Amino acid sequence: MEPPPPSASNLLLQGLSDALGFLIGSALGWGLGQLAGLDIFEPGYSVRAMVAISLIGLGGGMGLQAARHWRAKRAANSTHNNAQ
Repeated sequence: MEPPPPSASNLLLQGLSDALGFLIGSALGWGLGQLAGLDIFEPGYSVRAMVAISLIGLGGGMGLQAARHWRAKRAANSTHNNAQ
């Protein structure tokens, strides 16, 4: 027997939390690069520009993982509260 499909509100929560986590993480990565004096729009493909771009990508990925961790924790708390 297959599990029931997720509801539209759960899918909306998943999409919005993933997007928000990615954007916040990317912004934090960009800010960290700015604090370190790195510019992603530096002319050419310098090492400094590549490091700045990498910080944004790493920040976005970490933000996405944080959003997924938050959703899993929220779902576990919801399941735990419904069982009581």
